Amino acid sequence: QVQLVESGGGLVPAGGSLRLSCAASGRTFDIYAMGWFRQAPGKEREFVAAISWTGGSTRYAGSVRGRFTISRDNAKNTVYLQMNSLKPEDAAVYYCAADTSRTIVPSISVNSYDAWGQGTQVTVSS
Repeated sequence: QVQLVESGGGLVPAGGSLRLSCAASGRTFDIYAMGWFRQAPGKEREFVAAISWTGGSTRYAGSVRGRFTISRDNAKNTVYLQMNSLKPEDAAVYYCAADTSRTIVPSISVNSYDAWGQGTQVTVSS
């Protein structure tokens, strides 16, 4: 099994930046892609960004493209989400997830990911 631990959330003013980290442990060699999702109160969990574990292929939700950057450090088994120009609507609990399904292209679907972190809160003040 893969275990994931997120960190880096917090309170930031609109226009500010945060970097989230997700450290993977356990059977990390089973990971084919990593993703970031978010869930605001009363809303469904939604895709934010994803990256393939080896090839570096990335995908972004339209609402964050150009503002957020996903990256990985395989030596540290860690994925990052750099969030710039944050908006109040970016506020949510952010979750890291791992896909062990031998995918080539990282998925944007919640159902494709089989390991999840506990989440980290991001609050953006207007």
